[in-house]
Parts: sequence; C-alpha cells; structure tokens
Amino acid sequence: MEKDREKAEVKEIVIDATNATLGRLASFAAKQALLGHKIVIVNSERAIISGSKKDILEKYKRKIKRGIGSLKGPYFPKQPEDILKRTIRGMLKYKRALGNEAFNRVICYKHIPHQYANIKKITTKAKEGKFMTLGELSRLA
Repeated sequence: MEKDREKAEVKEIVIDATNATLGRLASFAAKQALLGHKIVIVNSERAIISGSKKDILEKYKRKIKRGIGSLKGPYFPKQPEDILKRTIRGMLKYKRALGNEAFNRVICYKHIPHQYANIKKITTKAKEGKFMTLGELSRLA
C-alpha cells in the first residue's frame, strides 16, 4: 500500500539548463532524484561553468587525458549532456542501490525534445562574469 502511494507522488521535473551553473544544477538534480523524482534536463549544452576559460579547459583536458592510453580508463565524456550526467553521477553514491536507482532517473538532452517543448520548465537567471558553456567546452576540449 505504501509503494502505491510513493509511485503516485513521483513527479517529473523538467529543468532548462540555459544559464544554469553546472555544480548547482547537478546538486539540485541529484537531490531531487534521491527523493524519487524523475529529472529531465534540456539544453544541457547551454549550462555554464564559472571561471576563466583557460583554467576550465586545462582542468577538463587533464581529466580527458587521464583515460587515454590505458586499457580501462577512467573514461571522461566529451558530449555536453554526458558531461552533465557525469557531474550528477559524482554527487550520488551510484555504486549502491539507492544511488544507482536515482542516477537512472536522470535524463539529459542536448536540445529540447518535442515531448518537452510545451511543458513548463525550471529556469535560472543569467550569470555575469567569467564563464564557459558546456557546448564550448565539448568543442574545444
């Protein structure tokens, strides 16, 4: 009986990642996924990483280079939606059952799919200062 009530309370949260800071977006998505909600993130290539472009590129190039040449990795993704999902994974205990279930409830899209075009989305305010989008990072790294 309790499981039926829990399934009824599960809702789908659609987040527009345009101008959203990567870490804040990822922590919000991870917390909501742990609470049992399905998280859909659209426009993930427009999420931003704050800091200077030079520092951001150096950091991510180092991460990508770590997996090159070895047989097992660690593999680091290069597509913006995969980078976002990997960041969310880092905030979950994905090797445990609860964290793995939460991680499987998170879906990231590069653009807005047709089924989410007319749905109300959670958005954030525009960021000022030094930053780089995930789309830029994936093209340059």
